Amino acid sequence: MKKRKFKIYLTTAENSIVIQSLNRLRNTMLRENRDTGCLDELLLKVMCAPVKKV
Repeated sequence: MKKRKFKIYLTTAENSIVIQSLNRLRNTMLRENRDTGCLDELLLKVMCAPVKKV
């Protein structure tokens, strides 16, 4: 089965909220000694995503 890719367009404020939320979730998972590998990858993708002016 082929994986579907989605593109979302966020404002600067929305992007900041997504990064902060993912970071809070990561910190919670670290406190619970859970694996954060997938979350780390997602956080990096969001932080390094190109900015497109609309």
